[in-house]
Amino acid sequence: MLLTLRRVCPAIGFLLLLTSCQPQPEAAVESERSRPCLESYDATVDYFPHKVKTQHAVGFEVEYHNHYKVLTVRNPWRGATETFRYVLVQCGAPEPEDVAGAQVVEVPVRSAIALSTTHLPHFTKLDLLDRLVGVSRFRQVNTSAVQEKIDRGELVETGSGSTLNVEGMLATRPDLVLAFGTGNPETDSHPQLLELGIPVAIVSEYMESSPLGRAEWLKFTALFFNAEKAATEVFSEIDRQYEATRQLVRDVDRRPTVFTGFSYNGTWFVPGGRSYVAQFLDDAGADYLWTGQDTTGSIPLDFEAVFDRAVEADFWLNGSQTWRTRADAIDRDRRYGRFKALQQSQLFNNDARLNPSGGNDYWESGMVNPHVVLADLISIFHPELLPDRELVYYRRLD
Repeated sequence: MLLTLRRVCPAIGFLLLLTSCQPQPEAAVESERSRPCLESYDATVDYFPHKVKTQHAVGFEVEYHNHYKVLTVRNPWRGATETFRYVLVQCGAPEPEDVAGAQVVEVPVRSAIALSTTHLPHFTKLDLLDRLVGVSRFRQVNTSAVQEKIDRGELVETGSGSTLNVEGMLATRPDLVLAFGTGNPETDSHPQLLELGIPVAIVSEYMESSPLGRAEWLKFTALFFNAEKAATEVFSEIDRQYEATRQLVRDVDRRPTVFTGFSYNGTWFVPGGRSYVAQFLDDAGADYLWTGQDTTGSIPLDFEAVFDRAVEADFWLNGSQTWRTRADAIDRDRRYGRFKALQQSQLFNNDARLNPSGGNDYWESGMVNPHVVLADLISIFHPELLPDRELVYYRRLD
């Protein structure tokens, strides 16, 4: 069903909660950031000459009109029944008469807050870092340009969910908050943000079942900034490099077997055969042991079920981030030492780029650099194809 949302405007303080949304004084707004609003509106003009089309992402779609865009997020979280719609209206143009309960946002937005580190590379890739005014948690950030803004005191730390910094949000007056949803009202931030009158968009790139699909969500972010031209150019290069890298394993004679994950509190979650992880492994020329499982989500198994299938596998990926060595894994559970992949030093983790607080750059820049991740995986499974390459996101556990 369609989730009905009221129109929101930038929050300017707690008074906004008691009164209807009123426009801010023009001089005050423009003194902070310039907004290229239309000086005169012409209904016959197409104000969005550059348009995006999705090639791999299936979680959102956009419909263009002359002075507004209708953006739909179809699958915001697993098991969701809601569909989120946004009407993005060119600043200075009239709002469409029938917005069907959708949230209306003027574009291009001047300021935005990102509640997930996966959104931060969108700002750097699209040259929109000057629009970023806040992030959820400083300690998780890896992107150096964002960290520099933190060091200069240019960003506010907003928290999220139950730790949402309401005062900071209202003081920052963002035109937009990029959030994510899980369907849990106790941890999701967007219901509270909407009640505060703060525009919020649900970014659900994590629901995509392909690496390129996840990366293509930078086009979603671009729509709010009228940055379609840049997004198309940036993603086209990502796509090109990914395909060129994938072609390296086209004629390999042997595809090594691989499994992933670790047992946590008695349950070992393995990615489904239609997940983005399975796609990565297939594109890297490996034989993922659960590729036949027709699901995009994780499959909960007990230790014995994984052991029976994977004990003789050639490679093991993505164990616990707390493991720095193979000995750490065995100390956690001595049964790990019976896996051939661990015995032969073929255990690799995607945690080679951690900041001092443990924030993992794989879940930040890695999401928009799937071609680099793929090259890592090919270097692991088929080192002869990339003999001089050093791993970027992955590391071998010695």
